Amino acid sequence: MTALKKILSFVDSLSEWSGAIGKWFAFLLVLVGTFETVSRHFFDAPTIWAYDTLCMAGGVTYLLGASYVYRHDAHTRVDIFYSRCSPRRKALLDVICALIFFFPLMTVMFEMAVSWALRAWRINEVMFNSFWYPPAAPYRTIFALGLFLLLLQALAKLIRDVHLVLRGKDLD
Repeated sequence: MTALKKILSFVDSLSEWSGAIGKWFAFLLVLVGTFETVSRHFFDAPTIWAYDTLCMAGGVTYLLGASYVYRHDAHTRVDIFYSRCSPRRKALLDVICALIFFFPLMTVMFEMAVSWALRAWRINEVMFNSFWYPPAAPYRTIFALGLFLLLLQALAKLIRDVHLVLRGKDLD
């Protein structure tokens, strides 16, 4: 059991690390958005790179933050009944929903993201939302990495939830 706890702790630390990196991209969003707004409205000098940078930074913030949010159970949910359940029943509901909904959807999304990232590297794809044409491969790779980290964190939660359902106590 000690080895399993170490693995789960490692996955948790990856999610913490991912969230810590993701927050800097939120800071980048503010800086670039401010720069573009000032350039465009006060100096009549819009940039060709700000829109793509904002889109990529927003996506990176979202994707690198996903595993962090999942680890801290901070995602949005409608919990009319869930909040009234015991911890063991919540864990059972989480296991059922993860197996039926979460893992199938995230697995498909991850497979597609990996395919898109590999294709982007292979063909030297560029983003064409503006006339800047930045390379798409780094962004697509981070997209796949974020989904991979989310799946890892979800697997760690699934293991903890199954343990709680079967043993009646937390694994940690």
